[in-house]
Amino acid sequence: MTQILPPPTATETAEYVQDRVDEGYFRVNRAALVDEQVYEAELRSIFDHSWLYVGHESELPKTGDYLSRTVANRPLIFWRATDGTVRVYLNTCRHRGAMLCRVPTGNARGLSCFYHAWTYASTGELTGLPDAGGYGPDFDRSRFSLRSPARVESYRGFVFCCFDGDAPDLATYLGRAADYLDLVADQSPEMEIVTGTHEYAMDANWKLFVENSLDGYHLLPLHRTYFDYLKEAEGSYMDPRQETRAEDLGTGHAVITVEGPWARPVARWRPAMGEENREYIEQQRRALDEKFGAERGRRIAETDRNLLIFPNLIINDIMGVVVRTITPVSAGRTVVSQWTLATKGEPESVRSRRLDSFVTFQGPGGLASPDDNEACESCQLGFAAREEVRWSDISRGIHKERTGEPFVASDEIQQRAFWRQWQRLVAS
Repeated sequence: MTQILPPPTATETAEYVQDRVDEGYFRVNRAALVDEQVYEAELRSIFDHSWLYVGHESELPKTGDYLSRTVANRPLIFWRATDGTVRVYLNTCRHRGAMLCRVPTGNARGLSCFYHAWTYASTGELTGLPDAGGYGPDFDRSRFSLRSPARVESYRGFVFCCFDGDAPDLATYLGRAADYLDLVADQSPEMEIVTGTHEYAMDANWKLFVENSLDGYHLLPLHRTYFDYLKEAEGSYMDPRQETRAEDLGTGHAVITVEGPWARPVARWRPAMGEENREYIEQQRRALDEKFGAERGRRIAETDRNLLIFPNLIINDIMGVVVRTITPVSAGRTVVSQWTLATKGEPESVRSRRLDSFVTFQGPGGLASPDDNEACESCQLGFAAREEVRWSDISRGIHKERTGEPFVASDEIQQRAFWRQWQRLVAS
């Protein structure tokens, strides 16, 4: 029987999230997805205080390697210093503020600002400036070293920063989500980000794409073309009865898992992987079982997962591992950056399969990502009617929060987990 909700009262229209488990509904005011004031509040209350993904240590294999990154709309330098330490600096000269690093990647022991030639070592110290004598005898170079975010920490090779010096340490912040990062990191003795970045934008609010990345409900209706392709090319298909699970991991983190039918380069061979790769894949699986035991080996090798590290990091561990950040640049504009994480030293034929999935499914021109972009942008356009239709419903499976039944990926506990943490932070 369809539930008809009463129209909102004047007080309710000021709420962004209505969390009514006992009444059987959860809904979000669409103003939260279009209002620029909400976007500004998010930057202050969420992005200024949360741990945010910067990069993976494997992206800086050699001393002096650096990458420029944008995190929470701040320009950063991700740099392996001459002492071997991975550092994160704010990409702004201490003199007049010009961006110090203006290229995406490179290798250097030091960087010099193009504006006035202030020069910095990879360890952050100001090492040179023209006509140093002009600053007088009291000038103290140590006061002008490159600045870093308040906190920088690494977990299993994943490097995060936080702009709040009073935030809890990274391990505490990750909480139960750390176990799912372990399932990724344990796929081989050494993992590496493959060179190359996908970056694209959509005219939609960033929270829509966070929701989409955790949404098992849309897969079959929206991505029918891709699943038809898998069935034709590999003989595998997504069965609506497939065993799935969804879980709220606490403090905004969430995950969905599925025992998928397709090949996984980590250790699930299927004929589409090619007979030449069968022995390697099956040996990898045996090694996982020997090292971690049969149950954990199965979780690493057989279970696909989409993991959200609140607020904007998604780990898609499906036909390969995709690391994705979802960055808002306005209330109606979002930039997505993504990389693929792979087993270091795997055969070229296995790597080729992994990269094919990265491009074919998750790539900006692939068979799935354009569908997701179109869906999010269509929602954003629909929000023009928000005065007449104020609320988006995220209630699927909410009755299970009372009964204790397990959640499946087509439920929406994972989106509710995100929105509950969003509400706690924005409303505080």
